[in-house]
Amino acid sequence: MTKLANVEINQLFDGYALLKSAEIRKDKTGKNYLALVFQDDSGSIEGKLWDVSQEDIAIYQAGTVVYLKAKREVYQGRAQLKIILMRPLNEDESLSPADFVESAPLAKEELQVEIESYIQQIDQPIWQQIVRSLYEKYQTAFLTYPAAKRNHHAFYSGLAYHVLTMLHLAESLSREYPMINRSLLYSGVILHDLGKVIELTGPNTTEYTLEGNLVGHLVLIDGEIVSFCHETQIDPNSEEVVLLRHMVLAHHGLLEYGSPVRPRILEAEVLHQIDHFDATMQIMDKALQHTTKGQYTERIFGLDNRSFYKPKI
Repeated sequence: MTKLANVEINQLFDGYALLKSAEIRKDKTGKNYLALVFQDDSGSIEGKLWDVSQEDIAIYQAGTVVYLKAKREVYQGRAQLKIILMRPLNEDESLSPADFVESAPLAKEELQVEIESYIQQIDQPIWQQIVRSLYEKYQTAFLTYPAAKRNHHAFYSGLAYHVLTMLHLAESLSREYPMINRSLLYSGVILHDLGKVIELTGPNTTEYTLEGNLVGHLVLIDGEIVSFCHETQIDPNSEEVVLLRHMVLAHHGLLEYGSPVRPRILEAEVLHQIDHFDATMQIMDKALQHTTKGQYTERIFGLDNRSFYKPKI
């Protein structure tokens, strides 16, 4: 079966895909159209279905598998599919949304073993207790959820894979810079995005929950830390807990990026930097995988709308 990632510019895709998202929008004349994201286990790509009826809107919803014939094009520096034909499955086409889910390069069992080995290395008792308890509370979702709806690590087990890569970076940096409190950094890495299991709906047709839209994952996991402290008679105002809360709340780095505070301790700055670095590398790697040598990637929204050259050498 043809894969979305293998279709080059001006070539046809003729096969099946999952509608990862389907948003109703209006064109300049006020007519409805659907802004779609198609997905298979190789990746995802956007497309638009113009001048849709209410019946189309009811049929083509997120989580639906469709048969699709479309041409890959570039519009304003971004790849997209120009739909030639799209229809729902016939009765004899037995395909499941699970067949089209992109996954992390490591199985969730491997991710679990490695991440838990890092939890065991946290030698500060309060951090160890908080991290272990919240990890165990949300373990199933943590090991299967994506790290984002659309940008970096937006695939099955993407959240855990992102965290594990960051733990590898944290370990290397802690060896190079012994002034880093390794236990605090590991704790911050493991918890920093854990709120996404509340912010997002899951790995198949990922959307934002009400809490995700109105509160956000930084504040959500901070609330979980404070609630756990109250339940276990740990003082949430103790320095140990305040430092851990700061790690979570400051990890986006800038106020305009969603952090209520900027990093004010060394480990929080390191956490912010490796979080940004890992997200950037994953976004660039994905774009370059779908780019021919000697050509430029599509414009990448998450990287200031820049395109990147893929060298021939």
